[in-house]
Amino acid sequence: MPVSPPKNFTASEEDRQKVILATSSYDHDIKLWQAHTGLCERTLQHSESQVNALEITPDCQLLAAAGHQHIRMYDLNSSTSDHIINYDGISKNVTALGFQENGKWMYTGGEDGTAKIWDLRSKNLHISKIFKVDTPVNCVCLHPNQVDMFVGDQAGVIHIWDVNSTNNENDPLVPDVNASIQHLAVDAKGMFLAAITNKGKVYIWRLKGGTEENPITLTPIRSLAAHAKYGLKVKFSPDSSLMATTSADTKCTIWRTKDFSKVIDLTDQNQRWVWDVTFSSDSKFVVTGSSDSTARLWSISSGKVVREYSGHRKAISALAFRDTPLY
Repeated sequence: MPVSPPKNFTASEEDRQKVILATSSYDHDIKLWQAHTGLCERTLQHSESQVNALEITPDCQLLAAAGHQHIRMYDLNSSTSDHIINYDGISKNVTALGFQENGKWMYTGGEDGTAKIWDLRSKNLHISKIFKVDTPVNCVCLHPNQVDMFVGDQAGVIHIWDVNSTNNENDPLVPDVNASIQHLAVDAKGMFLAAITNKGKVYIWRLKGGTEENPITLTPIRSLAAHAKYGLKVKFSPDSSLMATTSADTKCTIWRTKDFSKVIDLTDQNQRWVWDVTFSSDSKFVVTGSSDSTARLWSISSGKVVREYSGHRKAISALAFRDTPLY
């Protein structure tokens, strides 16, 4: 019996326009897909380098791509295949990016050992704040309070950065001195922080506080031997009930946040390294991107593939997905 796709994937044409699925690949292409059919609508040019991270702006107007020594932004409502905004002059790979909830600023992390805040209220390039560490930054994530940022580096350290603070002093976390922090995630309710390492292990902390009067405190609650090989991504579902992890072991694994027990392994005979994962807005589906150059839409309840997105010539390196607009 075929698996039913998410509601927005079978909605009216007007609603379909709200669904944005973008994939990037080591073939230097960024593809925009008709999520409900699996057809590629546009291919964007990113010839200078691979894309390390993709993110959609909060107003759903632009797609940001982090690459080697630059950040490019593409107009999602235009027919042009070239970028319209260029942030250049970065010394090394930009490994992570995201946006403040109202789109006032963008944050990035990079192999130059920095996390940065970029003011987007001006058309001119403007870095308003910089947080420096001693080793390359692999990942950055923002707490729902839009103030506290978590920065993970290759030395295995998680730094907590209050972006409103005038100094960079923090109490770092080191869950494993022999492993690097590959990815970090905070759930939408601000209850959990999760980190996945290059050894495939996941560490989880309970978060409390997060206001000016009550700074964030972290209590370790669980560690999971989530994957037998290199860990790549960890993400929480929009409703905070699930967590997804991906790895070089060809699996995307779904976990319940209630007790962090395993729900299901999402596997396919052709799937290889799973580089990225993102949830649908109803928390019932995920999209994954794999080294077999294919993105897949999965039903979590059945563990089956609903749709495949094929067209890249090399490994898919990053995903961006939005099936409901913020505005």
